[in-house]
Formats: sequence, C-alpha cells, structure tokens
Amino acid sequence: MIRKATENDLAAILEIYNDAILNTTAIYAYKPHDIEERRQWYHERMENNQPVLVFEENNKVVGFATFEQFRAYPAFKYSLEHSVYVHKAYRKKGIGKKLMEELIKEANELGYAIMVGAIDSENVGSIELHKKLGFEYAGTIEKSGFKFGKWLDLVFYELKLRGPENPIE
Repeated sequence: MIRKATENDLAAILEIYNDAILNTTAIYAYKPHDIEERRQWYHERMENNQPVLVFEENNKVVGFATFEQFRAYPAFKYSLEHSVYVHKAYRKKGIGKKLMEELIKEANELGYAIMVGAIDSENVGSIELHKKLGFEYAGTIEKSGFKFGKWLDLVFYELKLRGPENPIE
C-alpha cells in the first residue's frame, strides 16, 4: 500500500535512509542522519507541498519516496529531483517502481514540467528502472563524488511531464 507519510513513519524512513548512506552509493553522504534531521526534512517537505510517500507492507514501512525543487532558484520552480529508497530486504520486488509511478502522477497533477533523477553510474538497477518509466539520459558528471575509496560518476535522467498550463516567472 502506498500512502502519505506521517511523523510516525520517520523512524522507519530514517532506518532505510541511513542504510543507504552506510552501504550504498545511492546517497553521496558519509554519516548517518538522526531523527531530528529527518523530522526537519519531513516538515520542510510538508511546508513546501512536496509529497513524502511510503510503501507499507504488513504494517511495516519498507520504502519511501519524495521530490523537491531541482535547484533553489526561482526559475527552477517547475523542475523536480526525486528520491526513492527501499529497505534492503524488500528490493527487486517492484516497490521502487510503484513509488515512482505515484510520484510521477503527483508531479503531473501539481503542474511540474520535468523530473530529474541523479543516479550513481554503477546503480544499473535504478538506471534500468528509470528507462522503463520513460526517463531519458541527460548527461554525466564524472568524478562528482568520492566514497568507499573510489571516484563516483553521477548520471542524470529526465522525464518530461505535462507542465503548467500557464507558467509564470
């Protein structure tokens, strides 16, 4: 089941996020976050009308997804960057795809024009998922990060959305 996250979900979201920090290159961070950081993150999303969705299975949050403005400048107000994370024990079961489909639906309903995925170049599963959902390759930034003793390349994939009927500055 996919639903909107509540504050009660933050501990499970934090567990999933911190595992990604510590064990993957999906996030170019080194140190785990704490519950206060997740709480602040959640409230910022709510204040900015940015969804935080969770995938729940047997009353357990096993994945989450969100999006935010691609960059903080006003001209980027119709551009998004999304994030989707799934608990390590529940990967490769279609949960990420379902969460992304719901994010895309919400982004279209809210009038956004483009959704960007920034993906570590070695994350083949994520790249393939993005392609299946209609995302197109938009470029690579080589040596954009350094983690686990090696350089990381960041690839960008974009999905064109419906966009606003009457965009304004």
